[in-house]
Amino acid sequence: MIAKTSPGELGAPQYPDYLPHYDPLESVEPVGPFEHDEPGLRADKECPNLLKGATKIFELSPHCGTEIQGVQISRLSNAALDEMAYLCAERGCLVFRDQDYTDIGFEAQKKIASYFGPLHKHGWMPHPENGPVEFVIVYDSKERSDLRIRKSWARKSPIQFHVDQSPEAQPPGLTFFCMLESPPGSGGDTIISSMYRAFERLSPSFRKRLEGLTALHTTANPIARELRDNGDLAVLRRPITKAVHPVVQVHPVTGRKSLFVNSSYTQRITGWDDEESDMMLRFLFDHVNRGQDFACRVRYEPGTVVVWDQRCTQHSQTLDYEAGGRRHAFRLTPLANVPIPSKADDDDGGDCAQDEGRMMLNLC
Repeated sequence: MIAKTSPGELGAPQYPDYLPHYDPLESVEPVGPFEHDEPGLRADKECPNLLKGATKIFELSPHCGTEIQGVQISRLSNAALDEMAYLCAERGCLVFRDQDYTDIGFEAQKKIASYFGPLHKHGWMPHPENGPVEFVIVYDSKERSDLRIRKSWARKSPIQFHVDQSPEAQPPGLTFFCMLESPPGSGGDTIISSMYRAFERLSPSFRKRLEGLTALHTTANPIARELRDNGDLAVLRRPITKAVHPVVQVHPVTGRKSLFVNSSYTQRITGWDDEESDMMLRFLFDHVNRGQDFACRVRYEPGTVVVWDQRCTQHSQTLDYEAGGRRHAFRLTPLANVPIPSKADDDDGGDCAQDEGRMMLNLC
């Protein structure tokens, strides 16, 4: 069990063991290639083990997000975890409240998250000083002078949809985000958006053009910002990571196609001139940013755990709460399969022909 202070104790952090630690001299080894065993493929699609103790289940939006109340993640069987993977692949993200997962300690938290794949080791985000490097600490408060969240977003909008660490050769699948403390009142939500629906909202002929394309994902720009903002104190545990992934990928559990480019890490479409690539990526990024009708907004309170599947979603922080309000959380990020490229269907059901017919009518 972890050390925890009283909520009212001089305003001290309630989870001191999870405070952020920055070490400019630290280095880590990447996970490397592995064979991914997909839990969602083993699941009972009715999810009887996951939902048997649920007291309330409701959708956060039609296309993304389900909240499940009355279920403790720490007590789930392997069969229930398989069903979590399946339901998360279907709904994009799952929200659990009042979780004792916050208090079971580093190793127990790691063990549950590791069920879904080996845990990613971040190149520059902080981890607990005396805790595993796989923990990514998100911490914003007024009592620390070395915090980097506000600094890193001071020169740009914090609304930036992305996939965490998409430049990995095997990017993340399920991801755990655990809220330890949240600002009083409203603010600090996460917006999670369905990339299934982002792809489906495009016209059939446009979708067909995207399928088969690949894009370069790289950590070069975030690392450059870390160096710019922090100088000699910059944390660079790993060199620049690069990978080429399909622009449209297929989820191994649902078989559905999703858009897989994001504004944080996708640099260019391979084989295209810079101007062509910039034009296409700018359109796709804007399409995701404007897609509030296929997104949900997750409100936090202490003990909230959000699990989302990064193969079919993107997410953005909001950073809309007043500076100085304490927001303390950790993330564990299991890696998953090599992205499966989508291929354009030879038989599109006549959708492309209908597109062309509509275009001709509009020209008349």
